[in-house]
Amino acid sequence: MAQQLTHIELERLSFIGPEEFVQAFAKDSNIDSSYKDLKKTNNLEVYVQWFNKLSYSVATQAVSHLKKKQRVRVIEWWIEVARECFNIGNFNSLMGIIAGLNMSPVSRLKKTWSKVQTAKFSVLEHQMDPTSNFSSYRSTLKAAMWRSAGAVDDRQKIVIPFFSLLVKDLYFLNEGCANRLPNGYINFDKFWQLAKQVTEFMAWKQVTCPFERVPHVINYLQSASILSEIGLAHASFECEGPENSYEKERYKNLQRVESQPTS
Repeated sequence: MAQQLTHIELERLSFIGPEEFVQAFAKDSNIDSSYKDLKKTNNLEVYVQWFNKLSYSVATQAVSHLKKKQRVRVIEWWIEVARECFNIGNFNSLMGIIAGLNMSPVSRLKKTWSKVQTAKFSVLEHQMDPTSNFSSYRSTLKAAMWRSAGAVDDRQKIVIPFFSLLVKDLYFLNEGCANRLPNGYINFDKFWQLAKQVTEFMAWKQVTCPFERVPHVINYLQSASILSEIGLAHASFECEGPENSYEKERYKNLQRVESQPTS
């Protein structure tokens, strides 16, 4: 499954060009209108939407079984997929899976999690811990980049970054640093940093996926139906009933919404 997720990630990355970053971050006042209309940022936006779909897919599968044993099996299976994504260097899918398992409808299932072997998951969460500006992840990403740079085997060349963080880094670098220095000179260091990060991204997205493609698995991952936020919450309470006053009130509100006639 991790290999098929890597196929999807690399395919979607391949559609994103450097000009999409320019258009995503450029202020209206600083870009020529004719260039602004040349190309939209659809591929970039679609890739972010894929991350959200993966997270919701993981959560949907976790709460779709009324039997606790089956939920435990599903959660542990996704943890193994996440671990393999980490080993491959597919950090975007890794974070998508972690995000899905940490969604409230899944994380609140205390009876289920009490039976899950969580040691491996804890290690993965530590690697993607957002504290200190994702310092653990950044160290791991740097190691993956070194591995990729000297790799002969195509499997060792794969580096798929946590995309939302990459976009955030580029955004703050662009917005947080002036284009010109106080003396009026061009801030070459800013543009060198931007060019460096975009160039690294361009190299990562051009890697050919070395794994055998399994079309029906890829199709399932991309087209599987997912529950809405309300649907996830309701399914979660069906798995394990509300335990405190907040959850009881939340469950009542969900039932009230469901009982309302649709127009």
